[in-house]
Amino acid sequence: MNPTTGTELKHVTTIEQLELIKDIRTRVFVDEQGVPLEDEFDAHDHLDADCTHILVYYNGQPAGTGRWRLVDGTAKLERICLLPEFRQYGLGRILIGGLEQLAVEQGLRHFQLHGQTQAAPFYEKLGYRIFSVPFMEDGIEHVWMIREV
Repeated sequence: MNPTTGTELKHVTTIEQLELIKDIRTRVFVDEQGVPLEDEFDAHDHLDADCTHILVYYNGQPAGTGRWRLVDGTAKLERICLLPEFRQYGLGRILIGGLEQLAVEQGLRHFQLHGQTQAAPFYEKLGYRIFSVPFMEDGIEHVWMIREV
């Protein structure tokens, strides 16, 4: 199956889309992974925040989300997640590519993220390399990863 068939990326511009993001992140990070609700949402989770949120849709259904913001001259990708029922369609690659493309359009060529160690091989396939020893973030082991284009 072609993973791009039925796939759409949308830059978040409405309150309704922001609510979809919050629902997806609550289901993945809070319900599934046990991140405390009070730690999941921050000052960057509103429409006029200093970051760019996107949604990935699969066959018209919201399937995942992520955001990027400028940190120390690099695009820091954050809060990347897919709902469990959409993880088999290659949407993670599409989501990361969309975030990176939006940052490139702003003139950025350096990317960083805190990837869960279990997801590090996925990010490595996309060209990221581990740049730290493992560390704990919200009770989940992560590594700092970077990529340049």
